[in-house]
Amino acid sequence: MTDAYHSSRLTHDPRRAALWNALWRFWFNRLIGPRDCVLDLGCGYGEFINSVQAGRRIALDSWPGFTAYLEEGVEGVVGPVTELGFLDDGSVDFAFASNLFEHISQAELITVLSALRTKLSARGTLTMLQPNWRYAFREYFDDYTHVTVWSHISMSDLLTAQNWEVMDVRRRFLPLTIKSRLPVWPLLIRAYLLSPIKPLGKQMLITARPKR
Repeated sequence: MTDAYHSSRLTHDPRRAALWNALWRFWFNRLIGPRDCVLDLGCGYGEFINSVQAGRRIALDSWPGFTAYLEEGVEGVVGPVTELGFLDDGSVDFAFASNLFEHISQAELITVLSALRTKLSARGTLTMLQPNWRYAFREYFDDYTHVTVWSHISMSDLLTAQNWEVMDVRRRFLPLTIKSRLPVWPLLIRAYLLSPIKPLGKQMLITARPKR
C-alpha cells in the first residue's frame, strides 16, 4: 500500500482502535495465550496487534508508515506478506490477517499459505477477517485496491485445496467498515458478537490450520 492510499481511502481513524480493543476484550483474548507469538499480516495502522497481549507481537506490512503507529513492544517488519523468511520455523502460534487477501492475487495468497505452513507452531492457526463477497458485492470494489473476490465458500474451498483444515467459519462476523451506521461502543460490540442476528454483517471470519 502506498502513502496515497492511506491518505485517501484508508485514513487513520481512532475509532478503529476502540473497535479492536473491544474485539480483543470480547473475542480474541480467549484465542491467544499470554506466551503466544502473534503475527499480524498486513497490519495497516496496527490496531489489532496493539490491542493484543501476548509473549511476542509481530506486525508486517509493505507500507513503511505503519511503524509510527505501533505501541512499544511490537516488532514492526516492512515487507510483502509473501516473504516470511525473517521468521523462525515453528515460531508463530497465531497468525492474523484483517482485510488483506482481497488486496492480493490468488497466487500470492497460495504463496502466503505455503510460507505460513512452516512458520506456524504445531498448534498454530491462521485467522482471517475480510469482506464476504456474498453479502458485500455492492461495495466490494469501492476500494480500488481490491483485486480478488472471496466468499466464505470460495475461501474455505481454497484452504481445503491447499491442504489446510478449516476450523471455524463465521460468514457474518462484523459490519463491513466502521463507517456503517452502528456506533463503536464496547458493550454494543459485545452484544453484536453474541447475537445470532447480524445486521449489516458483511465481513467473514475464518480460522484454519495446516494439515500435518
